[in-house]
Amino acid sequence: MKKMKERVISVVQHLQSEKTLHNGVKMPYIGLGVYLMKEKEEAAEAITYALQYGYRSIDTAKIYQNEDVVGEAVRDSGIPREELFITTKVWNTDQGYDNTLKAFEESLNQLQMDYVDLYLIHWAVKDQYLDTWRALERLYDEKLVRAIGVCNFQIHHLEDLAAHSNEKPVINQIELHPRLTQEPLREYCQGQEIAVEAWSPLARARLLEEPSLVALGEKYGKSSAQIILRWHLQNGNIIIPKSVNKNRIRENAEIFDFELSMKDMSDINGLNMDERYGPHPDHFQFD
Repeated sequence: MKKMKERVISVVQHLQSEKTLHNGVKMPYIGLGVYLMKEKEEAAEAITYALQYGYRSIDTAKIYQNEDVVGEAVRDSGIPREELFITTKVWNTDQGYDNTLKAFEESLNQLQMDYVDLYLIHWAVKDQYLDTWRALERLYDEKLVRAIGVCNFQIHHLEDLAAHSNEKPVINQIELHPRLTQEPLREYCQGQEIAVEAWSPLARARLLEEPSLVALGEKYGKSSAQIILRWHLQNGNIIIPKSVNKNRIRENAEIFDFELSMKDMSDINGLNMDERYGPHPDHFQFD
């Protein structure tokens, strides 16, 4: 029992390890993603359990329709707000300068919070994302958000943003997993001190039966999901695996007691096929 308690304490300590973003704000490397958690009671239970277990980062968005559940779970947790890292996003139909400011106010009301730790542009809506970014800069200047960033931005989006803005994103949240390693984009972000965060880090569970990953799981005494998440961490990626299953919420956090060899990392990199399970940012239908 003592060893079990010590192991849990160790997991929690590592679970709360943080990456320092380029503006000095610290963000946990692992968070709970709540995409598709639309059943309120189930979502509340998952978020509450994750917070109890030691998660301190929650990633939501207006389009997920569960900001209110996140806010309620945070309040009920009893954890001081300053110990948590809450991310939300402005959706495509709310973009533009004035619309974004209004959308942020609505998100803040849903969350019932005074500020958000990280506010993101969900997709690079053509002819709007620059105005949207100006709104994010204002929110940042007014200290209503501690950090601002983007999702699904390609290199050309980031270059355009850099040419027309005062602040650069602290983070780019992108689809990222062993079938879509996004190396050129990750290298660009690293060169610009933009952190990379993976959505769909487990490729929507499509890679869990991949023979090479299953074999690595057997080698290290881990699940294939844990192998993938460890690969992300060793690549320096921030991750937000989504689950409503308590066992998987725990399992996703238990990735700090082993390290993949350089060869195994290389072999996982070799699974890349530039295969997306979500939309391509340059071909997203915004209408």
